[in-house]
Amino acid sequence: MSILPVARLVEQLQRDAFTPRPASQRGRPRIGAEIEFIPVDADTRRRCPIVPTPQMATPTLPILRRVAVREGWREDPSSSGAPVFTTPDGGGLSYEPGGQIEYSAPPSASITTLLTGLRETARALRGEASAFGIELLTVGVDPFNGIDRVPLQLCGDRYAAMDAYLGARGPAGPRMMRQTAAFQMTIDADDDPVGLWHVLSAAAPYVTAMFANSSRYAGAATGDRSTRAQTWRVLDPSRTGLPAAAAAAPAAGYAAFALVAPSILRRSADGRYRPFTDLLAAGDATFADWGPHLTTLFPEVRPRRIGDTTTFELRSADMLPIDWFAAPLVLVAGLAFDPPTRRDAADLLGPADPGLLDRAGHAGMRDPAIARVAQDLYAIALHGAARLGDDVVGGAALDVARDYAARYVERGRSPADDVEISETVTTGTTARYAGGPHAATFG
Repeated sequence: MSILPVARLVEQLQRDAFTPRPASQRGRPRIGAEIEFIPVDADTRRRCPIVPTPQMATPTLPILRRVAVREGWREDPSSSGAPVFTTPDGGGLSYEPGGQIEYSAPPSASITTLLTGLRETARALRGEASAFGIELLTVGVDPFNGIDRVPLQLCGDRYAAMDAYLGARGPAGPRMMRQTAAFQMTIDADDDPVGLWHVLSAAAPYVTAMFANSSRYAGAATGDRSTRAQTWRVLDPSRTGLPAAAAAAPAAGYAAFALVAPSILRRSADGRYRPFTDLLAAGDATFADWGPHLTTLFPEVRPRRIGDTTTFELRSADMLPIDWFAAPLVLVAGLAFDPPTRRDAADLLGPADPGLLDRAGHAGMRDPAIARVAQDLYAIALHGAARLGDDVVGGAALDVARDYAARYVERGRSPADDVEISETVTTGTTARYAGGPHAATFG
């Protein structure tokens, strides 16, 4: 096997992620979103499996199939061990390794159109699940169950390999795979991918703080505003964080990050997890291994190539209540699609600071310095979003984003601060989550 030159990998990243498309090939920029639900039994708060098991609560696959029949979704098998569903507009529903339900909405140039699909799908799922005694939690981490109650439920080769590698590093790996839920956004980067990369990377800690929504785990307060984000902080520094965030040549910086990360999907000849660069040096990896290896990296901003479009996946926000879906989308639309706003945000934020990620996940908006910058960033983005016009960001979405600012950002708060704790004699500690019917009992 010939040795694969590193320069070829850098060239591929530069071409796929950091080279502007010619103006003649560009359409209107789009945003997509992925939302994840954590299913629990409405009475016992035990996690719901995909299919029936003796140890777990009511399964969710029959629920998805009922909705699929009613809504005209197509069901197909997958290599993960659970089916996937495709909606008529091109969206997709699938499972995460712990049985979390993920909906990937098709990208749209209209925030209104995107929001309509997200909300309709979310409400259809939650309504059907509720009828069968299942609650789909809209929080960043399972607030009720420890990892011992949530076995791996997807047993395809990829997930089995990731579970083995991450599990060997400690409990954060299985917790991330089986118990976290995020509100992820994908943003087209046709005109200025390097500029957008820098701004999104610098904004990522503030996005974590503004949309933190996971302060309880396994029945107890964790002391973190975003336990989901803090799980990522201790997971595996070689494949997380903000790599190459301030690099003048981000393709080379990101390639260096990817090369140092241990290869999960392809081990060395002696069966050990070695950095991808070691596999290259030994001739044990091919170009065909590079793409799958990149999918096992989980930075806050991940470059992706979807068809012929460069996108960046912003992974910093916790899953949010349905009523607040517009807030992160309006924020990102303003930053991504209005050039003056992007420049103003870049001036405000400066180079990305990876050290802020830990502070953002732990203290969130309670950190005065983070809160001040987050408030200015949100205000800049709102002005930029309003300039995009109703065909991109409609008035209703702007109103929700402004309401979010008034309730949370301007007051130095996030949805994590809505958890109200009260001790009762008969039921233990009760936590109520804003934005949805999340009353729950912790024994």
